[in-house]
Amino acid sequence: MTYLEGVYWDLDGTIANTELEAHLPAFNYAFNDFNLNWNWDRSTYIDLLKINGGKNRISYYSKLINKSLNDQEVKEIHERKQYHYINHVNKNDVISLKTGVYRLIKELEEKNVRQFIVTSSSKKQAKLITNKLFKDFNPFEFIIASDDVKFHKPNPLPYLKAIKLSGIKFNKSIVFEDSIPGLRSSLAAKLPTIYVPSNIPAVVDEDINLKCFLDSLGNDRCKANVIKGPKLYSDYVDCDYLDKYLMTI
Repeated sequence: MTYLEGVYWDLDGTIANTELEAHLPAFNYAFNDFNLNWNWDRSTYIDLLKINGGKNRISYYSKLINKSLNDQEVKEIHERKQYHYINHVNKNDVISLKTGVYRLIKELEEKNVRQFIVTSSSKKQAKLITNKLFKDFNPFEFIIASDDVKFHKPNPLPYLKAIKLSGIKFNKSIVFEDSIPGLRSSLAAKLPTIYVPSNIPAVVDEDINLKCFLDSLGNDRCKANVIKGPKLYSDYVDCDYLDKYLMTI
């Protein structure tokens, strides 16, 4: 009998590495369309990821370089960015699952653990990614996307809405997150959270009470390592490990 009843997955950087692979080029394509002399490099974009949400990122950067844009201009640039994102993902094989994700999602599905996505991406973008990565089955009961909430991560509202919709108790739930805004959101919602970093460097702030931190979910070819949290007795994270983690909360 599995103690765990529900898993809430972040999408970008948690299920698949997408930020540098798809989001970054889409932003730059959009800037070019609007004749903006902006070209975010890897370092700039990684720094801007501290600002959650594409529109917020564009607005923040415009103020940073003293070229403030109004809300309508930000909206139009972001809409164009979304167009390029979808086009880029459809035309190029740039998105892949992170280590151990498919294996764990499949195991959770087989053990009837309900699964959901809580993301700051748009619903359209999230569905595109999940449809590409999970062609043989749909493991996710619903997606909470940026379209669905007024306040985004690090605000707890996305996870609070997901909890309400699922009806699953907090102590029978686990969140997987890869970013600082995501951690702040899930922990503010009082949800047990496992931090698995993406391919983007991040420093966990000292005020974040992180109880479980892994370098990956692992598989038979790539062993997962626990940085903080319950000891892992196999090469990878499985349902038994998730149950054990919940028992320590």
